[in-house]
Amino acid sequence: MKQNYNYICNIFYYSMISGKFAITLHILTLLSKYPDDYLSSEFIAGSVNLNPVLVRKEIANLKKNNIVESKEGKNGGTKLSKSTSKISLNDIFKLTFDEMTLGFGKNEPNPKCPVGKEINSNLEELYKKVNTSISNELSAITLEDFSNKF
Repeated sequence: MKQNYNYICNIFYYSMISGKFAITLHILTLLSKYPDDYLSSEFIAGSVNLNPVLVRKEIANLKKNNIVESKEGKNGGTKLSKSTSKISLNDIFKLTFDEMTLGFGKNEPNPKCPVGKEINSNLEELYKKVNTSISNELSAITLEDFSNKF
């Protein structure tokens, strides 16, 4: 399991340059450590080392998907609205990306070339397998499992 976990982490590191999954997972892990508290976006941003406006964007997506709840005001902030044992890393992945792709060539391949005419369909098949593998691995890890590492 640990070897697969490291493999999945490496895939995320190299293929998800934007870091959206990592940021969302960071936010949720931080919230899991303070289950009874509403954390401000400034506090969360301090942990992630990100602008609070960007943190609020991610929180809005989590709120829209009923993962967190928010409260306004002096003692306001955000906290988890679901148990960490009921949130899989695959759930989080699906909130941040429809699927993982390593991309396609910028130019349309030559349809007269034996490789060019089939490269994109073979890449699509490969990416479907990779996504199934990622989904299966991430489904087996809950936010609780991940949070327990800290």
